[in-house]
Amino acid sequence: MLGQEHSLATLQQALALSTADQTEVLLLAQDSGLTRFANNAIHQNVAETNAELRVRTVLGKRVGVASTHDVSSGGIARVVETAREITRFQAENGDFKSLPPPEPIATVAAYFECTAQWGPEGRARWAAAVCRLAAEAGLSAAGAFQTGRYEVAVANSLGVSAYYASALAELNATVMSESSSGYAEFVSMDANSVDAEALGREAIERALRGRQPADLAPGEYPVVLESYAVGDMLDNLAYLGFSALALQEGRSFMRLGERIMGGNISIWDDALDRTGVPMPFDYEGVPKRHLDIIEDGMAQGVAYDSYTAGRDGKQSTGHALPAPNSWGPYPMNQFLEPGEATREQMIASVDRGLLVTRFWYTRPVEPLRAVITGMTRDGTFLIERGEVTRPVKNLRFTESYLDAMSRVEMLSRATRLGYNGYAATRVPAIKVSSFRFTGVTEH
Repeated sequence: MLGQEHSLATLQQALALSTADQTEVLLLAQDSGLTRFANNAIHQNVAETNAELRVRTVLGKRVGVASTHDVSSGGIARVVETAREITRFQAENGDFKSLPPPEPIATVAAYFECTAQWGPEGRARWAAAVCRLAAEAGLSAAGAFQTGRYEVAVANSLGVSAYYASALAELNATVMSESSSGYAEFVSMDANSVDAEALGREAIERALRGRQPADLAPGEYPVVLESYAVGDMLDNLAYLGFSALALQEGRSFMRLGERIMGGNISIWDDALDRTGVPMPFDYEGVPKRHLDIIEDGMAQGVAYDSYTAGRDGKQSTGHALPAPNSWGPYPMNQFLEPGEATREQMIASVDRGLLVTRFWYTRPVEPLRAVITGMTRDGTFLIERGEVTRPVKNLRFTESYLDAMSRVEMLSRATRLGYNGYAATRVPAIKVSSFRFTGVTEH
């Protein structure tokens, strides 16, 4: 690891070299390892040590960004000069106000040294546990186990100076038979909490139950969505509409102050909650703030960075992504309020419907209505008279996630942490009274 002292010194070195009106320097560093397995055997183990320096400079109303992976003194000097030259040729942006000033930043203790130090031998043990269980069941397992430590440091010429180190462990497995597949994943900041055997058994149970799936006609069915599928729903909703930039550009479904989901739905973002993947400040060094997005079905708020906040005369909520980006601000630690039901109670309440493990290859169709199309995957089962009776072939769905969230009848008490590579969600399983499936597959 670079460490706090060295990281902040690197930023100050870059700032001292800049002659721009305003300058921001962002340092992203990682030291990670990845172990992949397939056909019940480990086939790849890789390690990556990397550092990236991004420099954003401001000349009047012109803003430009340059980046480098060369963090030597010469590399720092070159990237600062490159950023300034890029800025000189940018068009003026009349909406740009300023880089953010410094603010107090909360402390969040979420760094696990055991995860940061987790090596290939430890990853191999957990991967081998999954593979062994799959082989004993006559199945084939594939997946990956990644562990890493990550550093982010940001400073600007207005006095911002912030540093944070984190660590994360992610294990996922897909277990297959000749006619079925089952999936499970686990995400935690504490690698010691990973239970590879429990994860393997979860995926294996779905693969065994899913053998010889039957055809099922498209149509509207009540569904119980496992948390893997629900996490995809929040990811897509955040991408399409929970950003102030999307709202400003007229492409968000958020109608602030109006009910857009069911009264039992509350979604918020909280980057200081240690049950998620915390980070105390955003990539501009602005402290992250609790953001109520949906409260009892009402659209309450969207994520702001300093640029979008300046356009609306508001305060940044601390949701900036690294510049430059076309997404605008983004909620990276979403939570969906759980209910009081168990998974078994939700299934028991369905007369005839589907149990869906997860969604795959989801893509927006109508952003303003949050209509998404995608596939079920790795375990889709028919529920009849309150019991899971048989597997069915995967189905294509085309459904408004807003409408689906307006038809949620039950939410589970248990929640699961998910991570898509850049953002986290902690969500329960849900029962939706009606979900529209528009196509069938051969598998």
